[in-house]
Amino acid sequence: MIGRKIQNCHPPDSVHIVNQIIESFKAGTKKRARFWIPYKEKLILIDYYAVKDKEENYRGVIEVSQDISEIQKIKGEKRLLDI
Repeated sequence: MIGRKIQNCHPPDSVHIVNQIIESFKAGTKKRARFWIPYKEKLILIDYYAVKDKEENYRGVIEVSQDISEIQKIKGEKRLLDI
């Protein structure tokens, strides 16, 4: 949700972790944080990215969540687009 406080997108018992991530972004000690959790028989990858302006000032955070269950099943290689 663009413009929404990220803390409001999480259960209260995990907000302290989100706040730690944001503080590390503001301090410049991290640019990304990554987690993965099992959820309803799926594996969810969660990435947080620091958003900075041209002068490297902290502007906000982006959270990206993705079900990687199918990705984990990939074997071998695929080089060309199937048409």
